Amino acid sequence: MLSRVVVIVSAVVAGALAGHALIPAFGGFTPVLESVLPWVGLTVPLLLVLAALARSTVAAVAALVPGLVWAAMFGSTLLATPPGGPSDLAVGTVNVGVRNNASGEAVRQIAKDLDLLAAQELTVGGPAARQLNKMFKYRYPVSTVGLWSRYPISDARPLDIGLGWPRALRAVVSTPKGKVTVYVMHLASARPGQTTSRDATLARARKLIDADRSKRILLLGDLNTATTDRGMRGLTPPLVDAQRAAGDGFGFTWPSAFPITRPDHILFRGMTATKAGVAPATGSDHRAAVASLRL
Repeated sequence: MLSRVVVIVSAVVAGALAGHALIPAFGGFTPVLESVLPWVGLTVPLLLVLAALARSTVAAVAALVPGLVWAAMFGSTLLATPPGGPSDLAVGTVNVGVRNNASGEAVRQIAKDLDLLAAQELTVGGPAARQLNKMFKYRYPVSTVGLWSRYPISDARPLDIGLGWPRALRAVVSTPKGKVTVYVMHLASARPGQTTSRDATLARARKLIDADRSKRILLLGDLNTATTDRGMRGLTPPLVDAQRAAGDGFGFTWPSAFPITRPDHILFRGMTATKAGVAPATGSDHRAAVASLRL
């Protein structure tokens, strides 16, 4: 009996991993599954233990199948080495946390080696904004999001991504190697069974990117969409995920105490990522996403 259970569960796990994109939403279950998809691999050791208890070779072989599927999907992520090399632009994005009284210290630590920092959940005149104003010459805050830069900002404007108020912005940053069009976005939240608003803001983000003819585009922000969420297929492509291109590991950013997923993203076009990773953000429930790019 135990052997049969192992075989059946192994088949279900392997199918869920390989075919997750084909599974219907099921009342919001699938987005949750996709958000933690890499963690599904933890079922494999458990299945192997149960197969050993059942003393079944068939069950043991069956338990290895989802392990092989997981390795095919995520093994390269764990084994990847950042390409490295020279870079021209160090960037980051962080959700500082609207109730985070230590947000000033958070951004100070994150931004000290960056050329650009995007922030979300800002409060007007709050500690994060005050600290960043001291560190960067150029800035463009809009409502609860903002962009700070060591290089001049032009053509800046707020964006409504379908929330009825501006929670995104577009700006052009003039770096020594050329101009980069930068989007900062905080998309609608996604919860089990409640992804309609998030999906609408994702669609709006894609329309903005598709309509932008800029040679170089950088999208920074809390997109409330995991790297493995099917919703990301609306943005990658046409954009490239810096963590996937040049990161070391999965780069999970939420929750900060024990990250299990990555809603915070650095996406780009017309550049090359040389390094990507995460950084702690004091007091926030998110960690920051950071990356280095070559123009």
